[in-house]
Amino acid sequence: MAGRFSPRPTRTTVRGGHVGVPAGVPRQVEAGGRVRTVVPDGPLDLGLVLGPLRRGPGDPTFRAMPDGSVWRASLTPLGPGTLRVSVAGGAVRGEAWGPGAEWLLDRLPELLGGADEPEAFVPRHRVVASAWHRRRGLRLTRTGLVLESLIPSVLEQKVTTDEAYRAWRVLVRKFGEPAPGPAAGGRLWVMPAPRTWALIPSWEWHRAGVDNKRASTILRAVRVAGRLEEAVGMSPEKAQARLEVVPGIGPWTSAEVVQRSHGAADAVTVGDLHLPGIVGWALAGDRDADDGVMLKLLEPYAGQRHRAARLILLSGRAPARRAPKMPRGDIGKL
Repeated sequence: MAGRFSPRPTRTTVRGGHVGVPAGVPRQVEAGGRVRTVVPDGPLDLGLVLGPLRRGPGDPTFRAMPDGSVWRASLTPLGPGTLRVSVAGGAVRGEAWGPGAEWLLDRLPELLGGADEPEAFVPRHRVVASAWHRRRGLRLTRTGLVLESLIPSVLEQKVTTDEAYRAWRVLVRKFGEPAPGPAAGGRLWVMPAPRTWALIPSWEWHRAGVDNKRASTILRAVRVAGRLEEAVGMSPEKAQARLEVVPGIGPWTSAEVVQRSHGAADAVTVGDLHLPGIVGWALAGDRDADDGVMLKLLEPYAGQRHRAARLILLSGRAPARRAPKMPRGDIGKL
């Protein structure tokens, strides 16, 4: 991430004092936390960068505040941690709490897209160029964590987003733990550890609306959690290959994971119900495009296909729906 962000030497442990609290932020937010400030080398839209990490408006691990700040709770290799990210005066300020605080602050630049290379992107279509011009603050985040993206992605397989978001919300709140720091007290939650996922009884998966196929995939994944987390040190392509060794994890799921864990600019989501039609409509007026057509249309963006698809989604250019949405499932009938 050389040259992408310039860190300011302001990492401190705050013990009752206050280090440059932005206007509108309660002073008690900083008590006992650690602080790091980084300066982006270009425009940065916090909502666009971190938005893909949010699993629905009720995600218990993520909160976007009216003041523009974003709170995240993560299970890091060093333990649970809470991170608050805010922008003020052209700088991005990270405040963290818990055993995972240092780990989160060490990776703050990458979380904000510091390892991304947006300058490598060249728009080839008018709709993409327009979206790129209007969304100059888009950077691809890199969390450095696999499981926190893998589990909710598995929950999203073959169901409506509402069903998947509800399952994630129910399971995290019931089996996770309150986030450390000022976000504790039930307002923000850390996802369960692998062993906890492995011990969730079958009836609790059922109550959360998760069928046996998705639950079994998650159980197989958490049994090899260590091996999967090692994939952050691999290229996105090799990481996807390792993920897909686990039965139940295919190209759709692995792409959704590395887009977040690796900031993979070229990882295209194939097998999606809507994306091929949206890309086909935006680039060629083809609302019936399949994965093959979509990949062909995205060939000019080789190396940057995920960014191109993301910009197309942000453009708002999508065909009108002419078929009903995916029906809600009823696992009681399975």
